[in-house]
Amino acid sequence: MAELTISGGTHAILKDDYASEWMGIEVLALDDGHATIRMTLRQEMLNGFGMAHGGMIFAFGDTAFALACNPASPSPTEEGSITVASGVDINFLKPAFRGQVLTAVANRRASTGRSGLYDIQIYAAAPGAGAPETPQSAAAGSVPAATVPGELPADLATGAAAGELIAEFRGRSRTISKK
Repeated sequence: MAELTISGGTHAILKDDYASEWMGIEVLALDDGHATIRMTLRQEMLNGFGMAHGGMIFAFGDTAFALACNPASPSPTEEGSITVASGVDINFLKPAFRGQVLTAVANRRASTGRSGLYDIQIYAAAPGAGAPETPQSAAAGSVPAATVPGELPADLATGAAAGELIAEFRGRSRTISKK
């Protein structure tokens, strides 16, 4: 399964998430309202033009969105509810190709009552081009949120940029009762 490699535990929503496991998603950082994840594009994730299928980019952004919306360790008052998407939009800006490492940075922008608004920026880089070497190199909350649209925080160890912005995903969330 996809692991929350920061603490070595598994995020509750990834426990039975076979799609994220198949995609090879790694969790790099989690904090309240924030998630940073990455994966490498494989051949079976490409469309007929030889570039990343839009559905793969969308699913990747959706996983970052879900992780940012739901606490890794719910408090007793949060255990009876889950936060789900009530609507999303995605803008594809540039293509991504086989072998590139994708990184998604999700941040909560607003929250009121049971509703929230999240922005997820998705970046693509060549393998080893500034992406952290191992997920353990990032600690919870240590990967700063992108503060300038289109700019991914630099790798904490090397200071190198970790890719080009390829998509912007905006998610609207709603907290509902767990059934």
